Amino acid sequence: MEAGRRPAPTTAPKIMVTITRKIEFSASHLYHNPTFSAEKNRRVFGKCNNPHGHGHNYTLEVTIVGEPDAKTGMVLDLVELKELMEREVMQRMDHRFLNYEVAELKGMIPTCENIATVIWNLLEPKIRQGKLHRVRLYEAPDLFADCTDDARREKN
Repeated sequence: MEAGRRPAPTTAPKIMVTITRKIEFSASHLYHNPTFSAEKNRRVFGKCNNPHGHGHNYTLEVTIVGEPDAKTGMVLDLVELKELMEREVMQRMDHRFLNYEVAELKGMIPTCENIATVIWNLLEPKIRQGKLHRVRLYEAPDLFADCTDDARREKN
């Protein structure tokens, strides 16, 4: 063997790939903490404390990480991911008043962070191939929340 050359590995290194699917949905919400006074709710949450709520056009990105399957070349069947997102997110949240119509958000303030966490909890146990890596929820073009497997591991 020439100086400076390493022997070839006996097994190919695992190559992890991420794949992301995006959907959009519209929903309304309001921020209100029942333990706060009316004045404190207005001060802390501002216009988001409007009792009639307000709406957003949310953009959701769901990222799966894994090794591409040798037979299909896919980390996860994207049709399966699309159907999962449709069933677990769109049917629950699209054109809904999140505070009152989404059971998983009952008793929570439906911030972008809390909604992203709820979506993670809905999707993660149902991913059959690969692993849920990130849920990114945009409330506006310049505001989003990320829920990631790294952040969840650090919490535990």
